Amino acid sequence: MNKLITKAVFPAAGLGTRFLPATKASPKEMMPLVDKPLIQYVVEEAVSSGIDQIVLITGRGKRAIEDHFDVAFELEEDLKAKGKHKLLSEVQRIANLVTFCYIRQKQALGLGHAVLTAKRIVGDEAFAVLLGDDIIDAEVPALKQMMDVYKRYPSTILAIQKVPKSQTQHYGIIDGKRIEDGIYLVKDLVEKPSPHEAPSNLAIIGRYILTPEIFSSLENTKPGKGGEIQLTDGLRLLMNKQPIYAYEFRGKRHDAGDKLGFLKATVEFGLKNKEFGEEFRSYLKKLKL
Repeated sequence: MNKLITKAVFPAAGLGTRFLPATKASPKEMMPLVDKPLIQYVVEEAVSSGIDQIVLITGRGKRAIEDHFDVAFELEEDLKAKGKHKLLSEVQRIANLVTFCYIRQKQALGLGHAVLTAKRIVGDEAFAVLLGDDIIDAEVPALKQMMDVYKRYPSTILAIQKVPKSQTQHYGIIDGKRIEDGIYLVKDLVEKPSPHEAPSNLAIIGRYILTPEIFSSLENTKPGKGGEIQLTDGLRLLMNKQPIYAYEFRGKRHDAGDKLGFLKATVEFGLKNKEFGEEFRSYLKKLKL
């Protein structure tokens, strides 16, 4: 199997209900984290890792995502005329980051279903899946770390991190055997187990490298609650055919799909901003909290 990952699937058809009413008419993926929309952080991670084609799974009301990564002729001409060359350069850079292909998921029927819609475009090769809710701040991009693991273990790789035992019901949790520092052979996967039922505190985070065999597994996965096809269930079927590994990535993950997590990420990325980070830090220190 080719050990080079060049395609990535971005499921972005969700309704963003946790951020209503802000997401009633605007995609959650386009919510600004300081000065960039959430999805741009994840796209830039993929590009920095070597991805050259992104398959974006969208739904109704997601047109703003397509527009963001497209050429904006009128805006560019206006910036050019006003001599705002730095902004012009940034706008043009965004439009040329990577090649996009868009698929409309007519119904949001689960993460597994979203991945399955990309079958014809992905073809018979391994590919990455990145979720826009998870913003990972890392010196080496998290996906690049996983690609390096994939070169040694050319099979499905799941990104994981340790979470408090009390929070296991919010994640897919692995039962794994440690084979190297930070690398586990997965023995089982449990979707959102209660703390007393969880086999570990190793939670699956929104980064995956999947082999093409996942598609046949998802096609044979029975819909669960709400008629949704869960990726975790498809992965459990895949384990019958090939080994699955989990990798504990290095970096700080922000759950930007949660209101509190989004606020925390905004503060931390704001403090790191070269333009106004120090001024922002001074402001926070002066607050009488």
